[in-house]
Amino acid sequence: MSRRVKEFIDISDFASLDALIEKLIAIRDGLPAFAEAELRLKGDDVFGRKLSISFMRDQTEEEAAYDERYADVIRAAHEAESERLQKELDHLPARRKRRAA
Repeated sequence: MSRRVKEFIDISDFASLDALIEKLIAIRDGLPAFAEAELRLKGDDVFGRKLSISFMRDQTEEEAAYDERYADVIRAAHEAESERLQKELDHLPARRKRRAA
């Protein structure tokens, strides 16, 4: 089963509008059809601004191998955290239902 991963491309050095448009077209043409790409402006006046493009891509074989190798450990950690949170919730006093007057 192939999973999808969110990937990011940051563009920080764009001087002219034409150069920026050419770069964006090249990026768009290289994306898969299912990419669901989004463009955002990040940064501020002090540290500078950059365009950030996020998109979905298929997981690589290496990433899938890591997921497979550590899936049981991750699942166990999630279950332990869920149990811990449930115990915390069990100790909270029950809320009383308010009746409309």
